[in-house]
Amino acid sequence: MKIEKCLTIDRFISLHFCEKFHLIGGSALRKNLTVSILTLSSIVCLLWIIGLGWVLVDYTNQPAEKPQTTNTENQKEIEADGVHLLALGDSLTRGTGDDTGKGYIGYLKEALAEKTEEEIKITNYGIKGLTTDKLAEQLTGQEIQRQTANADLLFITIGGNDLFQGGQSLTEIEEDSISKLMEAYSKQLQTVLTTIRSINADAPIYLMGLYNPFNDLDNRALTSQVVRTWNNTTAEICANYAQTIFVPTYDIFQQNVQQYLYSDHFHPNKKGYQLMAERVASLISWEVNDNE
Repeated sequence: MKIEKCLTIDRFISLHFCEKFHLIGGSALRKNLTVSILTLSSIVCLLWIIGLGWVLVDYTNQPAEKPQTTNTENQKEIEADGVHLLALGDSLTRGTGDDTGKGYIGYLKEALAEKTEEEIKITNYGIKGLTTDKLAEQLTGQEIQRQTANADLLFITIGGNDLFQGGQSLTEIEEDSISKLMEAYSKQLQTVLTTIRSINADAPIYLMGLYNPFNDLDNRALTSQVVRTWNNTTAEICANYAQTIFVPTYDIFQQNVQQYLYSDHFHPNKKGYQLMAERVASLISWEVNDNE
């Protein structure tokens, strides 16, 4: 559009001076007219070039669009952070009865290490003799809540002390007393799981079922029935919470129970804990993207 305008102005100037040339006449006038036309044409073209130059400068000086980038530094920090395991519960979480001190949590870490190159970190809050109501109370602490919020996987052993009470409740089994114990346990277990889910809604929870350490005694049929009923109640409660998996252990100790128990005839020994770890490890799987 600017080029066409310049040519139109140039044509107008030429015609205007040509009319004057014919009216006045003379070679001197022709010479002066030629110089004037060339001068004006040069000025017009110079102005056109300057205008074009400003257009080009304005175009080339526009800021370039910034490329989209991902925060690779933060991504690397997350990947390098590893997998956080939080272990809660009683003496089984603590590893009582294992001469190595690992317990099922320690052997579980070894099993999971074969599935990923990420670092596996364990925070163990296991307390010997812990009951379900005490676990619910423990979960009100600020630090354990922070650990719960940061956990990728949670593991719980609880209920054995509620039921067995050092073996006293199964010495003389009374249906009414067992029912009361189970009712109190069920209420407290729901409190525990509700609290955990209010802090961490997504991390899978693996709750270990009970085995019967008295399976070799004369009343094993009755004690086994009590333990199975207890486990069924626990499994039903777990089913009401997302990503909460009940892990059965009863069958592991069902045959040759003394082969897998410590010298106290109550806690698992090294082999017993290893079998527990294998059981829960078989239920855990996740995709590891080592190339990301």
